[in-house]
Amino acid sequence: MAATGEAAVATAAKRKQAEPGTRERLVRTASRLMQHGGYESTPVKQLVREAEATLGSLYHFFPGGKQELAVAAIGYGDGEFAAVLGAALDSDPDAARAIEAAAGVLADALAASDWRDGCPVTATALESVGRLPELQEACARSFGHWQELVAAKLRASGIGEAEARDLAVTVIATLEGAEMTAQVTRSRTPLLLAGRHLSRLVAAYTA
Repeated sequence: MAATGEAAVATAAKRKQAEPGTRERLVRTASRLMQHGGYESTPVKQLVREAEATLGSLYHFFPGGKQELAVAAIGYGDGEFAAVLGAALDSDPDAARAIEAAAGVLADALAASDWRDGCPVTATALESVGRLPELQEACARSFGHWQELVAAKLRASGIGEAEARDLAVTVIATLEGAEMTAQVTRSRTPLLLAGRHLSRLVAAYTA
């Protein structure tokens, strides 16, 4: 019985560790809501309700309020997108094929979400320009992070530093535009075409 009791305690402890705390729930919920509707369209009351938190807990963890939470949420979305992008880039040693594969992964994920879960920062990035500098800077950091992941893949394929940086900007900008178009048209085609042509572009630099 003692062993069984110890096992139950250990299982409960693991479950508790796996469950996100209040701060993490707030950040995850804010990231999801902002991904779908942007910053302005994410009411604090809805955010707190869906995170199963309170207004007091929000201001406890984020004294700067909604905007401070939004910066953390952008960072969270950045990390999630970077993980997907990084895994896709690592799926093939050839940079050209890996970038085409990344476009396919994004297309599949977007379709699986019923065309809702596009770029985690696009909506907020667009409305923050010239109005919300902290959010704009956080979004810019995200784009820079993703560009560096692509640039690292390109450098590993033998492309020079300057060309790798320039190509990485082109890759991320193209995928971002294709993802937005795919959402609007509810079609994987824009992303798949973007991936195909980006692959050809990268291959021209590694031939």
